[in-house]
Amino acid sequence: MRCAYVPIDERPCNTRLIDQLVATNDQLDILTVEKSMLGYKKKRANTQKIWDWLFQIEQVDGMVLSAEMLLYGGLIPSRIHELSEEDQDQFEKNMRRLKEKNPHTKMYASSIIMRTPQYSSSDEEPDYYADFGYELFTRAYLQDKKNREYLTTEEIDQLDEFVRKLPEDIVSDYESRRAFNSSVNELMLTLLAEGIIDTLVIPQDDSAEYGYTAIDQKKVLRKIAELNLESQVLMYPGSDEVGSTLVTRFFNDQSKQTPTVAVEWSSTLGPSLIPMYEDRPFNETLKRHIRAIGAKQIDDKPQADIVLFYNVPGKNMQESWDQFTAKDPTYDAFREMVTFVDRIEEAIESGYRVAIADCAYSNGGDYVLLKLLDERCLIPKVVSYKGWNTNANTLGTTLAQGILATQTQSRAIDQNLYYHVLDDFLYQAIIRKDITDHVLPQCQLTYFDLKDHKRMINQMIDQRLVEEHKKYLPNHYKATKAYKVTSDSPWNRMFEVDFMITDTNERSGGVE
Repeated sequence: MRCAYVPIDERPCNTRLIDQLVATNDQLDILTVEKSMLGYKKKRANTQKIWDWLFQIEQVDGMVLSAEMLLYGGLIPSRIHELSEEDQDQFEKNMRRLKEKNPHTKMYASSIIMRTPQYSSSDEEPDYYADFGYELFTRAYLQDKKNREYLTTEEIDQLDEFVRKLPEDIVSDYESRRAFNSSVNELMLTLLAEGIIDTLVIPQDDSAEYGYTAIDQKKVLRKIAELNLESQVLMYPGSDEVGSTLVTRFFNDQSKQTPTVAVEWSSTLGPSLIPMYEDRPFNETLKRHIRAIGAKQIDDKPQADIVLFYNVPGKNMQESWDQFTAKDPTYDAFREMVTFVDRIEEAIESGYRVAIADCAYSNGGDYVLLKLLDERCLIPKVVSYKGWNTNANTLGTTLAQGILATQTQSRAIDQNLYYHVLDDFLYQAIIRKDITDHVLPQCQLTYFDLKDHKRMINQMIDQRLVEEHKKYLPNHYKATKAYKVTSDSPWNRMFEVDFMITDTNERSGGVE
């Protein structure tokens, strides 16, 4: 089965991870956009070339399309653009033309609700967000909360202060762009209602309970109700996993299958907790991700195609690097991790396909979990392990590989596990912060700009990966010693890293 794929941007999580995901399946053939057509961070992609590429494609069973790439030229360009109604009209014409040219091809699309970071930084936002980002977020958060509930005296004073402090032209610019993007989400819903799009998901990027994202969400919900699309479209936290989700949904639809998923939680309170950077409990996001990917949750583990072991906090959630210096005591008091890993081992020994979503911390894996898995040499025995960035990013990609991975592609699965142990735990939870705190200041570098020292920093990361792998996960290190990893910082910053993996025993070649 063949599918064309247009990512939301050029980062590894939307390109390389898709390639690695597809490599674990022996039936999927993915056509992807040439990297030269894609943009670079704030520089928008050549959208006309991408449309020309799509119009020329023939004999595919499905297309996975991103509105962010096809209209704005990428995810970050969608936050800083100066597009007009004419640009939106042309986008709509192109979508209709694409369906007219491919009437029997299933169209899977995503259109993201624009994020509102809770901090001041212009790295991925308009320039003024460096000075007023926190104020823009907090002002909208408190205004929305005031309209829906009530504010404390302190919150009222803070809202008044930010209303006075924020320049009107900045608020106008930011809100006009959000209004444009909301109109695009509504257009995508209209295209779904008319059958131009067959499947649509609307992820919320870095969402919160109140504020701009929540306000935009209500607009989308009203449009969904107006068009009677409640059972056809899903809106949920996420963004960078959406390519994996829709490629897997395409596979399930083409295979005429609805995989079943049984879920095991690591804590009692976990399902009802709201993870960092999201607006709803873990369990509510889980329901929507399972539906979006074309699967079904069941309680009967023996009948399940996949058993998802969902590692979540005990009560309070932290960033991954906090586990080594300031770990919240509820991670131990409100979880019993030996019992959790006992259940993982029992499931593996019983022949279940086991996938692990490691979401106990934000932005990196849980050492207690991985240490226990490594002591029992269980990491190579699962079909999927992920623990990166947000809960939704981890959950979506974990489910995708858990569904797609086939036994005939064991080497690809092995390399995928290796990649995520290195990236999600060793780099994100340990190495990234250590280099940021102790190396970058000495070189006059910052987290957001490695300047012309990228190669030096990447070589340091390569060395540290070997050292930390051997130290923290010795059994997995021994089992994967034949792999050699070379890192790259694609956006010349510390947040994300890309890995090239080669097998020195030539068991499987490189991961390109």
